[in-house]
Amino acid sequence: MTPELTALTLSALLQVFQIALMAVPANLELKSGQTMGPRDRDRMGGDLQDQVSKRTARLFRAMNNHFEGLILFSIACVVVTLAGQSSLFTTVCAFAYLGARVLYIPAYAFGWVPWRSLIWAVGYLATAAMLVAALI
Repeated sequence: MTPELTALTLSALLQVFQIALMAVPANLELKSGQTMGPRDRDRMGGDLQDQVSKRTARLFRAMNNHFEGLILFSIACVVVTLAGQSSLFTTVCAFAYLGARVLYIPAYAFGWVPWRSLIWAVGYLATAAMLVAALI
């Protein structure tokens, strides 16, 4: 397995962790009928994110943000691997993405301003750099 695919696998496991990190407090804060039902906004009295604590809502948004980032990162890892373009540079970028995503969780949960955005940018730029590296 290439180092980029290793970083991708670890990033997917981080997403598994983030789901649990958000789900446990959300289930403790909400009624079982809310979390086990179809979650229709009109039936629930609004979005469930609006009914949990600020930190749990932030964990929910951080989890969703990682889903979004993971799409591009997955493409970058697969393209680098299939194109045979794995290098020290793409390896560093892949693990920079992973490190940024790990740091992004507490940065979002605890409202670190402006660090949350800067940490996000590191992961985003690392992913973009991998895609460019695969082309050259």
